[in-house]
Amino acid sequence: MSIQTLPTETVHRIAAGEVIDSLAAVVRELIENSLDAGATRISIALHLDRWRVRVTDNGSGMDFSDLQNAARPHSTSKIRHSDDLSQIRSLGFRGEALHSLAQLAQLEICSAVQARPPRDDRPLGGWQVAYDSNGEPGEPRAAAIAPGTTVTVTHLFGQWPTRRQALPHSAQQLRAIQLTLHNIALCHPQITWQVEQSGKPWLAIWPSAAAKSLFPQLVRGVVESDFREVPVEEAAPNSRLTLGLPDRVHRRRPDWVKIAVNGRCVRLPELEQTLLGALRRSLPRDRFPIAFLHLYLPPQSVDWNRHPAKSEIYLRDLPRWQQSLQAAIAAALTLAPPDSQLSAASARMGRVLKAAEIQGQYLTPRQVTASQVTPNQVTPSQVTPGQLPSSFLKAIAQVHNTYIAAEHPSGFWLVEQHIAHERVLYEQICDRWECVPLEQPLVLSQLNEVQRSQLDRIGIVAESFGEDLWAIRTAPALLVGRGDCAAAIVELSLGSDLQTAQVATACRSAIRNGMPLSLLEMQQLLDQWQQTRSPQTCPHGRPIYMALEETSLSRFFRRHWVIGKSHGIR
Repeated sequence: MSIQTLPTETVHRIAAGEVIDSLAAVVRELIENSLDAGATRISIALHLDRWRVRVTDNGSGMDFSDLQNAARPHSTSKIRHSDDLSQIRSLGFRGEALHSLAQLAQLEICSAVQARPPRDDRPLGGWQVAYDSNGEPGEPRAAAIAPGTTVTVTHLFGQWPTRRQALPHSAQQLRAIQLTLHNIALCHPQITWQVEQSGKPWLAIWPSAAAKSLFPQLVRGVVESDFREVPVEEAAPNSRLTLGLPDRVHRRRPDWVKIAVNGRCVRLPELEQTLLGALRRSLPRDRFPIAFLHLYLPPQSVDWNRHPAKSEIYLRDLPRWQQSLQAAIAAALTLAPPDSQLSAASARMGRVLKAAEIQGQYLTPRQVTASQVTPNQVTPSQVTPGQLPSSFLKAIAQVHNTYIAAEHPSGFWLVEQHIAHERVLYEQICDRWECVPLEQPLVLSQLNEVQRSQLDRIGIVAESFGEDLWAIRTAPALLVGRGDCAAAIVELSLGSDLQTAQVATACRSAIRNGMPLSLLEMQQLLDQWQQTRSPQTCPHGRPIYMALEETSLSRFFRRHWVIGKSHGIR
C-alpha cells in the first residue's frame, strides 16, 4: 500500500510515546521498515562522533508520491483504519518513526522502486529527498540508484545537547546496537547484514536457514551441533524452540534467553520463567540456558498496541503457550535417535575403505591368530542375541568401574554410571515421591526449628521424643532399610525445598562409581537413562555422557588418506 496519513480517530487509539531515545532505537526503527519492505540484504553505516546512522536495503523501495508523505506525522502504508490495529502483520504500523527522526535530526531518504507495469505512468527511477523538522519534504532530486532505500540520519539530538549528555558513552551505545541486531537477526535468519563503524567493517552476519545455524555467528564458542530445534505446537505453524543442550552450553546471565512473536523479540516474563523453571534441574547451579523461542501466531492473538517500542505485548491464551513451551523443552532434551543418513554415510565410507585396502600389496593374512587372544576373554559377541533390551546404545564394556562404554550408530559414547542412574532415580522420585512408615523409628538429635520445618514440608514425620530428641516415623521409600537412612534424613533437613530433597535422595540412592556392573546391568541402565526427560545432564547440571563421533575417529586415525600413497606405494 502507498503511504497515507491515518485518520484522527485511529491516531488517538495508538499507544503514543517516545519512539527515538537512542542510536539503537534509530537502527531498530529503520531496520524494521527495511524488513517490511521485503529486504534480504541490509547495510548499516555508523558514525557515532557525528551522531549519524545510514541504513541501506534492497527492498521494494518508495516511489515519488510515497517519499512526499514518508515523514509526515502518523503517515504509514501498514494500516488504514482503527480496525486494522487488531490485525497487525507488519513490524511497523504507527507512522511515527520517520516523523520523529525529522524532528530530532537531519533526515534524508534516497529510494528507487522496482520496474513498474507499462501502464503505470508514475515517475520511474530513484529520488532523493531531505525533510525539515516538521517532516515536510524539500525539493526532490533525481538519483541513479539500485532498487531499494537508503535512509540517512545525521546530528541526532543536535538541538538537544542535554539529551546527548544523558546517553551512555560510545561503547555502551555500540553494545546496544549490537544487541538490537542480534535480536532481529535471530528473528530473520535469512537476511544478510553488514555493519560499518567510522568507515571500517564492524559486524557481518551471513544468512542461515534457521536460528540454530545462526547462533555460532552470534555467540562465541558454540557450534551448531550444540543446539536442538523443535516445533512448539501444530496449531502454530513454523513456531520453533531453539535450545542449547544444557550439557554443552550455558551462560552466567540470562542474556540469551530470548522470546520472539511474529518476527520481533519481546518481553514475556511468564514464558521466560516457564523456560528457566523447566531447565532448573538440567543446568549447573547459577547458570542459565541459551534459548530462543519464536512464536508465529495469528494477528488476533497478539495486541501490539501496548508500548511505543513494541517490546511489550498482550498475548492471549498465555497458559496454553506455557504448556506448549514445556512440551517443546521436553522434546528438545530427549536423546535424539540415530541419524540414519549419518549411519548410512559411515557404512558407505567403510565399504569404500575396505575396497581400497583390497588393492594394496600385503603379504600377511588379515586374521588374528589364536595366540593373540587372551584366555577366558568375554566379548559382546558372545552374549546371546535377545538377552539385552533393544536400544540404539549398546553397552560393550566398563571403564575403571565408572564409565559405561557404549556403541552408538554414529560413533562411541562414554556414560558415567553414577550420574546416569541419578538422573533415572530423580525423575522416578519426582513422579512418585512417597514417604512410607518406618517399622522401627529413627531417633535424631539436635534438629533446629528450620530443619524440622523442612522435614515437614517434604512429608517426613518428626515427633518429639524427649529433650532435644526427635523420632522419625516416616522416610522416603528409596531410603527405607538402608544403613545410612538417618544420615540421609539429616541431609534432607538441611535443604531448602522438596525438589532439593528429591535431588539429594536420588544422589544418595544411585549406584556409586567404582561399582562393577555386568553387561546386562549396564545395558539396562542405558535403556532406562535414554528414556528420561532430561538425559543430557544430572539434576546438578553435570554432563552425563561424552560422544565421540565416527567422523572424529576417522579424522584422528587418518582414514581419509589414500591407501597405498600413505605407505609409500607408487
